[in-house]
Amino acid sequence: MHIAWLGKKSPFCGNVTYGREVTNSLLDRGHQVSFVHFAPEDTPLEPRSEWQEVPIPFLYKSQIYTIPSFKSSKVLTQALRQLRPDVVHASLTLSPLDFLLPEICAELGLPLVATFHPPFDHKRRNFTSGTQHLMYQLYAPFLASYNRVIVFSKIQRDLLVRLGVPEPRVAVIPNGVDVNKYSPGLSKLKTQINAQRVFVYQGRIAAEKNVESLLRAWKQADMSKGSKLVIVGNGSNALSLMSAYGTDQGVIWMGFVADEQQRIQVLRGSDVFILPSLVEGLSLSLLEAMSCGVACVATDAGADGEVLEEGAGIVINTQRVSTQLQTLLPMFQDHPELTTLLGRKARQRVLDRYTLAQNITQLEDLYRQVLKQQHIYSSSLV
Repeated sequence: MHIAWLGKKSPFCGNVTYGREVTNSLLDRGHQVSFVHFAPEDTPLEPRSEWQEVPIPFLYKSQIYTIPSFKSSKVLTQALRQLRPDVVHASLTLSPLDFLLPEICAELGLPLVATFHPPFDHKRRNFTSGTQHLMYQLYAPFLASYNRVIVFSKIQRDLLVRLGVPEPRVAVIPNGVDVNKYSPGLSKLKTQINAQRVFVYQGRIAAEKNVESLLRAWKQADMSKGSKLVIVGNGSNALSLMSAYGTDQGVIWMGFVADEQQRIQVLRGSDVFILPSLVEGLSLSLLEAMSCGVACVATDAGADGEVLEEGAGIVINTQRVSTQLQTLLPMFQDHPELTTLLGRKARQRVLDRYTLAQNITQLEDLYRQVLKQQHIYSSSLV
């Protein structure tokens, strides 16, 4: 099967990781992949024989959204006409081009699948979650024209259906983790940072990630000198938070870590992973930590609470993050047997529900369904 994958390769974010992991797995299973992404036209392309890479021009690109150039839709149409893939799969980049894709693919007779990533909080408890709900309202009428829309949880599916996307077109396929790569193992992290207990956050340092509430709880909890809070990532709020919380308070700022093996070593050396987000989809960082056997704490935003339910981790409310963490942090510090137990349960939850292999098998089945329906539709026009 030939899949034209429309996604992102930079800047680093969950969408980039999702695209990399899924397309590599599809290649491993013998499929052909053409990777179409926003990049300057003179960008050096990867010398990979097993896929074709196509750059699409843009005016602006960030971790959250992309503004295409005026000729991007023409470039994309020409590329798809030449590639003639069996399926077009758009890992939506929150770009105006997302709204044109159904028309472009219909013109070319190509079935179109989307993965819809925007984070959300179905209870709309704060301004950030309310803003994200508006994003779902904006996209829903256009998603209804896609052959299939992939989301990560039943909550997300129900929200889109309420907003008018036909239920048969919405498929729940959770994020998946390579459980062989992300696995428990030895790490030198504690020796390197002189720590007895390590708490970690990995992700963007932005308002919706609510990292400041975690830092405030850490400071108020008066943790022992042997406990360290490791922050991995960068973002718009990083500099201001770094100036207020430093090594004298046991906070270690690692910045963005590009090397995947180094990020895995951080997880393997950690006791507790904390995700204090106000809005989420289904966090890959959370699943990666769980797969490494790390005890996890996350808010009930998006689908993260669903992932940790029934004892696979600790779920907290988005409205009282600092207060709840101020109680939990010392408890995890003083009771290592608790974090060991939760780490085992987290790993088992991923093995049961969130492996990359399961994800790709479901995706292949969806492609076959879409192709079959497209064939039936084309035959009816003859």
